[in-house]
Formats: sequence, C-alpha cells, structure tokens
Amino acid sequence: MSSNPYAAPKAAVADAAVSLGNFIPGGRGVGAGRGWDWIASGWGLFKRQPGTWIGLIVLTLVIFIAIGIIPFVGSLALALLGPVFGAGVILGCRALEDGGTLEIGHLFAGFRDKAGSLIAIGALNLAAQVVIMVVVGLITGASMFAMMRGGGQPDAAGMGISMILAGLIAAALMIPVAMAVWFAPALVALNGRGTVEAMKESFSGCLKNIIPFLIYGIVMFVLAILASVPLALGWLVLGPVIAASIYTAYRDIFYTQ
Repeated sequence: MSSNPYAAPKAAVADAAVSLGNFIPGGRGVGAGRGWDWIASGWGLFKRQPGTWIGLIVLTLVIFIAIGIIPFVGSLALALLGPVFGAGVILGCRALEDGGTLEIGHLFAGFRDKAGSLIAIGALNLAAQVVIMVVVGLITGASMFAMMRGGGQPDAAGMGISMILAGLIAAALMIPVAMAVWFAPALVALNGRGTVEAMKESFSGCLKNIIPFLIYGIVMFVLAILASVPLALGWLVLGPVIAASIYTAYRDIFYTQ
C-alpha cells in the first residue's frame, strides 16, 4: 500500500477480482435470512478498522457538502460522481476482505479506472429521476386540474389524496431505478462490466432477492431511527456498515466459492 493515505490504492482492479470466487452473471437468489447476514457481515468489516471507516464517512460528508453548496452544478456533480465514490468504497471493502487495509485513498480509487462507466451510471440514474419527477408532476397536476373542474378549489382532503398518490407513484417508479443502481458500481469496478450491463445485472440480482432485501430494509429502517438519536451521531457507524453491507450482499448474490 502507498505511504500516502490520500493516494489511490496501487493494486490493479483486475487483480482484485481474481480471488473473489465463481462469478454468477445476473446473480442468484439467496435465503431470506441473508438480508440480516449482509448487515452482520458489513459490521464485521467495519470492526476491522473502525477509525478509518469513520474518517472515510466524515471526509465523504465534507466533500459532498462542499460540492453540494455550489448552485445547480453541485447537485449535478454529486449525482454523477456518487457511483465513482461508491466504487472506491467497494474496492476498500475488497481490500479488507482480502486481508489488506482500508485506506482513505480508497474513496478516490474509482477515479483511477472505469470512471467513465461509473459516471454514466450516475447520469442514467439522474435522467431516470428527472423522468419520474416529470411523470409524477403531470399525474398530480392532472389530478388537481380534474378536481378544480369538478367544483372550484380542491379541498384539503383532495389535495392530501393527490399528494399520497404522487408519493406512491414516485416510490413505485424509484424502486426499479434503485435496484438497477445498487450493485452497478461494484459490477463495474470489480467485474469490468459496462454501464448498461452492470445496471441490468444489478436489477436482476435485486429482483431475485426481494425477500432478503425486505428483511434488510426493515432492519436498516430500525437502525436508521436509532442512529438518528441523539444528534445523528450513530450514522458515523451506520453509514460505513451500510456501505460495507452493499459489498457483502454483492459477494453473496453474485459469487459462489
């Protein structure tokens, strides 16, 4: 490893993928209980270097805040660069699993290789979100217009129903997008997949594991509430555990030993 903690790791991405096991294109279905196991395994990776993990999450937060305060361009940059930073963390998890060390420099490792494919994931994700917002806006607007035509100003109940409907539609449309993005950075960084191929395989891997992900989501929801009290300090631990659990889920779904 480099003596400079802020330098990108020197190991080639191709080399990192050699000992992962037998890759399963499109992933496989696993048992429901694996949803909890992904979190437990993520906690195990966190415990190996908790100080570095916390430093990594703090630095990520600082970078995101610094970029995010730039009007318009900042939000766009975060959307595009999110998968690049995510891939770097995935490479750090791989290094830990392989007996190496997690370095602050892993956060930037995604910029060294496959950056174009990773940025494209962010671009497609952003485009999908924009389309979803437009669709939801049109549906909500049409609903409000229909109520106004039916008898003057819409009442509070009608507006509430319209907002609930908009939220449900947005959630229904966003879930498939999230499924396509969830494992895509890992598939690009560790398997050399192209952008579209990675997103297709990520979606497939998630679709085959709806029940484990349901368990995962419920547990994470409870942990998120606990981490938010007091002062959200628990996110210094939960944030890294979530990041590591994405890697452990990827390993479980896309590989057999």
